[in-house]
Amino acid sequence: MREKTSILVVGLIALHFLAAPAYSQAEAKSQILITNARVFDGKSDTLADGMNVLVEGNKIAKISKAQIATSPGATVIDAKGRVMTPGFIDAHIHLMAQMPFAQLRASDDLWIAYVGAQQAKTELLEGFTTVRDVAGNTFSLKKAIDRGLVMGPRIYPSGPMISQTSGHADQRFLTEPPTLLGGHVPFMERQLMGITVDGETQVLTAVRQVLRHGASQIKIASGGGTGSEYDPLDVTEFTLEETRAAVQAASDWGTYVCTHVYNTKGIRRAIEAGVKSIEHGNLLDEPTLQLMKDKGIWLSPQVLTFTGYPLGYTDEQKAKHDQALAGVDNMFTMAKKIGFTKIVFGTDVITNPEVFARNTREFELRAKWFTPAEILRQATSQAAELLALSGPRNPYPGKLGVSEEGAYADLLLINGNPLADISILTKPEENLALIMKDGKIYRNTVK
Repeated sequence: MREKTSILVVGLIALHFLAAPAYSQAEAKSQILITNARVFDGKSDTLADGMNVLVEGNKIAKISKAQIATSPGATVIDAKGRVMTPGFIDAHIHLMAQMPFAQLRASDDLWIAYVGAQQAKTELLEGFTTVRDVAGNTFSLKKAIDRGLVMGPRIYPSGPMISQTSGHADQRFLTEPPTLLGGHVPFMERQLMGITVDGETQVLTAVRQVLRHGASQIKIASGGGTGSEYDPLDVTEFTLEETRAAVQAASDWGTYVCTHVYNTKGIRRAIEAGVKSIEHGNLLDEPTLQLMKDKGIWLSPQVLTFTGYPLGYTDEQKAKHDQALAGVDNMFTMAKKIGFTKIVFGTDVITNPEVFARNTREFELRAKWFTPAEILRQATSQAAELLALSGPRNPYPGKLGVSEEGAYADLLLINGNPLADISILTKPEENLALIMKDGKIYRNTVK
């Protein structure tokens, strides 16, 4: 029944978004030459002025100060000194959770898919050409985007988040009995948004099932959350053995585990078990951050999601949200102090993006602690390094997050210089003059 529903979802979304650009294979092999650009390569602190960039198919074929010859019929775009950057990467997002939880619970697969598809289009038009979705059923949406049926970024799907009973993925009402006592399959599990399991055997089954659906990495929860009602932020979730089981099952498939957790104890347990990426981390202490630095563990934090309350939050959830926000400054201050740089860009906006205005505000919010170049690296080359940990499960093997020959042609032309003023990225309609993903142009207002 689920397979039939997924096919129907993709078909309806395709009809709804027929206005999206469609490109043939012949067009994909055409050439696009961008001249006179100031190039940010995704890694440097400075721009390379007066550069010419040739795109062939979906890859960057050549970057040079010298003129580049093209074939007849090539498209030529004069950047006129605009800044070129790699497409941005949001490493922590939930495309299928863009409505209040009460509405989500009352919606069918089709409506959730429509809303997710619209959010995917919005992400792309804000300059995010790649996202890592770390809890949600984005498998069919990813397929529809990859096949050109709808507009959206590349998706690295985690599928449903996996947690213990009374963990971050346990979204049951208190009146719902557990399945062990004859209860029905909970809403989150029916929608493949989250899976609740206990014990090593169940963890192994859940991870393997999610990998079967096509996850590029696995997301678990090692501590409490603000979006769940029954787990305070200080609790530690999943035993060491359960966490190791998740890591073992993922590593057997050549990929990695990331985990939702705020507190020090949960982070240390996750690291001991082999988790590679800490999602949030707001309440960690300096020795734990130093441990992450020593072991090469990634930190995937967010600021934007804590600047407002997602729709439908209770007073208790708001109090946890405030607690998490209070830890952000200390976390980033410590990172600067000890020279911790394995930080990626993410937003984590859920329930309704209108509450938070737009995801691009995250660029401006991080400027309290980081330079524009550091923030841009977090949103390009560093995020790409984290995505590459999915190894053979990487759905887009190749170079992402950099403006280099041989890299995917995910490119932006920007009005203004984000290395001088990162806030210009908060107005993508005005300041993103060109949006290219996979060699295809989705916006071009260059004049």
